Amino acid sequence: MKHDLFEFLNTDLQFIKGVGPVLAARFDDVLGGRRVLDFLLHTPSYVRAREITDNISNAIPGDVITIPLQIKSHRPGGTFRGHRRPTQVICNDKMGNSVIIQFFNTNFLDYWLKKLPIGQWRIISGKLERSNRPTINHPEFIEEMQNADKIPHIQAIYPAGEGLTQKTFANVRDQIFNLLSEKIASETDSDICEFFDALRHVHFPESTADLHPNSTYMMKLAYWELLAHQSAIVISRRTRKNIKNRRTLRPQKYNLMEKFYAALPFSMTGAQTRTINEIFSDLSRDIPMMRLVQGDVGSGKTIVALAAAIKMAETGAQTALLAPTDTLAQQHYAKIKPLCDKIGIVCDILTGRDKGAPRREKLISLRSGRTKIIVGTHALFSDDVEYKDLGLVIIDEQHRFGVSQREALRSKGANPDMLALSATPIPRTLSMTIYGDMDVSIINEKPAGRLPIKTTKLPINRVNELIARLQIQINSGAQVFWVCPLVAESEASDLTAANARYEELRRIFPHTGLVHGQMDKKQRDSTMAEFAKPDSKMRILVATTVIEVGIDVPRATIIVIENAERFGLAALHQLRGRVGRGNMQSYCILLYGPNIGEDGLKRLDVLTETDDGFAIAEQDLIMRGTGELLGTRQSGWINYHFVDYALHRDLFKLASAAARDMVAPTQTINDLMFIFNRGIGISA
Repeated sequence: MKHDLFEFLNTDLQFIKGVGPVLAARFDDVLGGRRVLDFLLHTPSYVRAREITDNISNAIPGDVITIPLQIKSHRPGGTFRGHRRPTQVICNDKMGNSVIIQFFNTNFLDYWLKKLPIGQWRIISGKLERSNRPTINHPEFIEEMQNADKIPHIQAIYPAGEGLTQKTFANVRDQIFNLLSEKIASETDSDICEFFDALRHVHFPESTADLHPNSTYMMKLAYWELLAHQSAIVISRRTRKNIKNRRTLRPQKYNLMEKFYAALPFSMTGAQTRTINEIFSDLSRDIPMMRLVQGDVGSGKTIVALAAAIKMAETGAQTALLAPTDTLAQQHYAKIKPLCDKIGIVCDILTGRDKGAPRREKLISLRSGRTKIIVGTHALFSDDVEYKDLGLVIIDEQHRFGVSQREALRSKGANPDMLALSATPIPRTLSMTIYGDMDVSIINEKPAGRLPIKTTKLPINRVNELIARLQIQINSGAQVFWVCPLVAESEASDLTAANARYEELRRIFPHTGLVHGQMDKKQRDSTMAEFAKPDSKMRILVATTVIEVGIDVPRATIIVIENAERFGLAALHQLRGRVGRGNMQSYCILLYGPNIGEDGLKRLDVLTETDDGFAIAEQDLIMRGTGELLGTRQSGWINYHFVDYALHRDLFKLASAAARDMVAPTQTINDLMFIFNRGIGISA
């Protein structure tokens, strides 16, 4: 029966009744996968009550109400004197109060006439708006009186995306759990049964309190997730000790390190030298290296990684450097290639853009072993890519790659060494828990000549004054990042949108660019590449957080972050790291809105007082209560489904202890590792 259960968890969502390939693709965008299991691990964020009320006069605008209404008349929509009018359905409640139901899609008037016949009573549920009269725009539920039970009194609200309604989520959830009940009916593992029971309670919450990280069922799920992660770490460490790589078959053939150090136009910092020594010590052992290099923005991680690659090239073996984006891969290549040319080894780049004959030539060079260092994106582990002797895999921004992607690249060699790079500092109190299967090196010094970034906070009502000051700096040749939290304006938010700010700044500064996550990727990469050119005419780049990592513009000396109080500390620190990458004085201006709270001010104060990423990470851990730590997506840390770093520290300790005491993984542990494999970032 266990086989049937886990086969069902791996089922593509398109095979769930009513989903199909189109909706499955939309789910993939939101869930980060399209399996039944991906849906189960995507839990509601809050609960919406839909208790029935009889009287509209007691309702408050903005509330979601559920109310019986009698249909009185219809007013067809259309265009009148150039203005578009919605279709309106005029109704009365049981007390005779008038309520208007509005539909802005006027193409389905016949449908609404049939759905809401004049003289009949219907139960309507939706958000109450008020203009001159109480109005409900596009009700979420319209049911006949005898079908009132089809409207949930308690509705779980899921984080959704384009083309996915809460009704769709509820329908898919109901079907999945009905099928799941059949699969686990004969399950004998009480722990796995308890796991899915907890999961059911979270997907069918009775109140928002049930979804709080410290609620009973969320605590259970968090512990099991941590146990899966910690067990995978223990297994990974034990397994690695028994694996031999090909190092004993690779005697040193060349003397390249002296040439490497001689080619550097600067001196290494003490932290870089210490980290290189730790890596070289790993490379002298006969078991594969598994090391994480943590370094703050601009600390020199790339040069350290290159030193490891040169050391590997001394034996004739190859190194693959995997980057998450084309832009970051190109920047690494531009930095590494000139040094490799001086040393006399072949360095190349391979991305999805390489086609035809140029790609074939690169693949031949890799297969022959001529290319010693290859930089690229996911194209590095394509089926047609072969290495003669892949000895080292370097993964930049490693948290952006899943287990399967990392393992696909490592499988191109015979147990190659692995070096992971992370620009997001992690508090020491958690680093061994999160990356317990890896040895950790920390680069905690900035290269000589780098000046601290001067950071100030400024109320948004002084933005015109700021723009005037920027004009002086821009006339002197400065380049500016201007970060906004949203792409487009929304009635539901008072946050500044990138599109609106771009249009405003472009009127003052004609050479202004715009990038955001909804743009075509080629267009976005092209704009960022143009901004990064040494001779670029673009003076301002308006952006969302797509620039948080992966863009290096030494000439950019100013970054403005709008609505800075809405960002997490680490996200702010990463964004600030887009400037200060040259030897010129750089500035970060944190614009905050009028509704900033005490916590928001504290976060901005931390940023103005220090640029030490590790100190900021510790402060983030101390200050953060509930919700996702380190910015809106726990940037740089494992994206747990149920774990809250700040609230679940005791669970970390319990799970770590249980995993260490484990002699051999039980079936329950194996099952949990299967369930959380995508989330834990470890391959057991």
